[in-house]
Amino acid sequence: MNTTAWFILIGCLMLARGLGAASIARLPFTSAMAYLGVGLLLGPMFLGVFSLDLVKQAPLLETLAEIAVLISLFSAGVKMPVPFSLARWLPSLRLAWLSMAISVVLVAAFSCLVLGLPLGAGVLLGAILAPTDPVLATDVQVRHAGDSEQLRFMLTSEAGMNDGSGFPFVMLGLGLLGLHELGPHGSTWLWRDLLWASAAAIALGAASGALLAWLGWQIRAKEPKHEMLDDLAGLGLIALVYGVATWLHAWGFLAVFFAGVALRQTELLLAGAPTDRQGLLQAEEIHAISATKPHDCAVPLTVSGESLVFKEHLERLSELTLVLLLGGAVTAAAWNWRAWSAGLFLLLVARPASVMLGLLASGTSLRLRGLAAWFGVRGIGSMYYLCYAIAHGLPHGLARELANITIVVIILSIVAHGLTVKPLLARYWRK
Repeated sequence: MNTTAWFILIGCLMLARGLGAASIARLPFTSAMAYLGVGLLLGPMFLGVFSLDLVKQAPLLETLAEIAVLISLFSAGVKMPVPFSLARWLPSLRLAWLSMAISVVLVAAFSCLVLGLPLGAGVLLGAILAPTDPVLATDVQVRHAGDSEQLRFMLTSEAGMNDGSGFPFVMLGLGLLGLHELGPHGSTWLWRDLLWASAAAIALGAASGALLAWLGWQIRAKEPKHEMLDDLAGLGLIALVYGVATWLHAWGFLAVFFAGVALRQTELLLAGAPTDRQGLLQAEEIHAISATKPHDCAVPLTVSGESLVFKEHLERLSELTLVLLLGGAVTAAAWNWRAWSAGLFLLLVARPASVMLGLLASGTSLRLRGLAAWFGVRGIGSMYYLCYAIAHGLPHGLARELANITIVVIILSIVAHGLTVKPLLARYWRK
């Protein structure tokens, strides 16, 4: 397809999504399923209007997926309830680190024992498929800033963290394949890729988000009143934090998520927002408070709140574009028993087992753990990790096989979770 045809196609899909938002929300499937259906119809599986070779186009897709994940992670961080509480975050931390590590081990074992892949490829595949997705999982994530519902909070914060916590295992897999330095007995990987890169990312993100919140508060307190372009400030924070994290050899995804968390936390604490019965600060009351503060109510009060809508619009555009391209990357050759078996093992065995084990003695209910075990949506994050590995020298044959498996897993996840998310959550809310 030429550029003109792409403009027409994307424009039609955006118009349909925008004009039919209320009707689409009532359908028994998600918007991602609709985009995937269009991509499959126009792709090589059916009409052959366009096609995309994921292996050959890995650098382009890596960049597109990278941008989509960064925007989604920042939006997720901004929506986290305030103030931070270790007790509230502990189940999510266990999901993002412990459960994800268990999932990597299970998928790696399956890949070696059943698919016959080498250990490095098995670990790499486990790392590609283990993280849940912050882009496609919007139906099971927090709906607005400050949403503290336990299931949505767990799944959103898990997705926000494990796109960064999965990176050490990607590097481990690449190292076992001879494409990354692990050091003697893995010592370099342990201190540099696991400990330093994770801790530095969290510290950098938290400090940067808090600093921007303080600066914004000081600027708005000055006389005469100073306006701020909150959208650009939010995007600037994402770019700066990600760039500095990469420069410091820290995990940028993790840094951007915690930058969003710290930005909102600090802004609401500075604003003096009131608390609800659970001790959570209420963003909805900030504009009422601003009447008693030395600020002009006409001026947006927080960078996080005012830039969130713009970020969510970019997130929807990213979802539409990348899922459409995913449909055009599917060929009949991808649907083999190896890809099917890996996908079913991940969704029906590895994800449930890792969640149940990771949340043992966590104080969460069995029903909550069961839903969290099922709603581990795979998507754009897995696509990014795959393209990252390919761009770092993955052999062509292995790259093709991992690409086929990853594509099938993402499609199975979009379909399975897209068909079940609304009825299961409706039943959960009723109870």
